[in-house]
Amino acid sequence: MSSVHSCARALARWQRPRQLQHAWRLSNNTFSTSSVLAGNRAIVYNTNGDPARVLSAFSFPELPSPPPNTANIRFLLAPINPADINVIEGVYPAKPEPDVTLSQVKDHPLFVGGNEGLGKVMDIGKGVVGLQKDDWVVMTKAQSGTWSSAKNVALSDVLKVPKQGLSEAQAATITVNPPTAYNMLHDFAQLVEGDWIVQNGANSASVSQVGQAVIQIAAAKGYKTINFIRDRDDVELLKQHLESLGATHVVTYDELSDKSLRAKVKTWTGGKDIRLGLNCVSGKTTTLMARLLGNNAHLVSYGAMSKEPLSLPTSLFIFKNLTCHGFWQTRWYSDKSLEQRQELLKTLTALMRDGKLLDPDHEVFTIGGTESDVSASEKIRNLVARLGQGKYGKKVLLRVEETA
Repeated sequence: MSSVHSCARALARWQRPRQLQHAWRLSNNTFSTSSVLAGNRAIVYNTNGDPARVLSAFSFPELPSPPPNTANIRFLLAPINPADINVIEGVYPAKPEPDVTLSQVKDHPLFVGGNEGLGKVMDIGKGVVGLQKDDWVVMTKAQSGTWSSAKNVALSDVLKVPKQGLSEAQAATITVNPPTAYNMLHDFAQLVEGDWIVQNGANSASVSQVGQAVIQIAAAKGYKTINFIRDRDDVELLKQHLESLGATHVVTYDELSDKSLRAKVKTWTGGKDIRLGLNCVSGKTTTLMARLLGNNAHLVSYGAMSKEPLSLPTSLFIFKNLTCHGFWQTRWYSDKSLEQRQELLKTLTALMRDGKLLDPDHEVFTIGGTESDVSASEKIRNLVARLGQGKYGKKVLLRVEETA
C-alpha cells in the first residue's frame, strides 16, 4: 500500500480533540473550522469558487512519524501565485488531488491551496537517501498544497536546495517564475551574446517576476532586452527600476503604438534582427510587438493577461518565417528527468548566489499560530480579495505558523 495511504491510516488512529471532530462542512461553499489549536494549520477549500469565499483555515494535529521513502516537512514560505487563484476558481488546466490526510469525510474532500513553497525537513522515513533533518526542499509535484504549516511528502516530489547564499524568499520562489524565464530564453532560439529580445508584461503584479527574471538572466548572458510595460503615474520610476535590473530599453504600450518606434528600435539594434519575443499579454499589444521581430524569430506565449486572442499577420509567417510556441513550466517538469530538473535548479541557485538573480519584490503575510481558525479564515479571505482587486504590487509569500 502507498506511503500516502499509510499516513492516512496513521492520522485516522489519532485521538482527536472532541471539538476537532466537529470541524465539518456546513454549506456548499464553507465548512466550520476547528476551535482547537491542535499543532498544525492549512489553508483549505472543499469546492471551487471565489477564493475570498471558499478558503478556510483548518487546524490539524502534529504529523505522525513519516512512512518509508517520505519526509515530514515544515513549510517556511509559500507564494500566492495567480495560477493558485485560478486553481481554486476551477479554471486552471492542472487539477489538484484532495489531501487524503485531511479529507475526513469521503464525499467532501479537502484541498490545500498552493503549488510552490520552501520546506524544512523535520523528520525522514526509512529508505530516504540524500535528505536529512533541517535540509531545505522545494516541491516539484504540481499542486502539492503548500499553504500549510506542515506536510508529509514523498521523496520523489521534492528537490533539495542549498541554504548557503540563498534567502528564504529566493528559495520559496525558485520553481515557477525563474525557471519559466530561463527555459524560454534557452529552449527556442539559439541566442548568443549581443542578441536582442522583446517582451511584454514587465510591470504586471501577476507575472512581473517572470519579466524581471528574464531581464536579469538575459543581462547575465549578455543578451539585450526591449521591455514593454503599461503606462502609469510613476512610469519613470518603474523604468529606472527595470533598467537597474539590466533592462536595455523600457517602453510603454502607448509608445509601442507610435509608428515611429520601429525606426527607434532599428537604431537601438543597429539593424540586427530580433530573434525572440516573449508574450504574456496577447491582444493588440502583442500584434504590434511581433511586428518588431526579425527573420526566423520565435514568439513564445506563456500567458494572456488581456484575455484577448493572439492575432498575428499572416505576412509574418510567410515572409519572416515566424514560429510561435506556447510554454508551460508544469509541462516542462513533467517532460524532464530528475537529473534535468536538478541541473536547472543548480543553474538558478548559482545565479542567485552570484547576485545576478535577486529576491522578488515581496511581502511576507503571516497566519499566526495563536490565531483561531475563524480569525485566520477571515484574514486569508481578505488577503485574496485584495489580491483580486490588484491592491498588491508585490509578490505575497504566505507563512502559516504551527499552532500553539
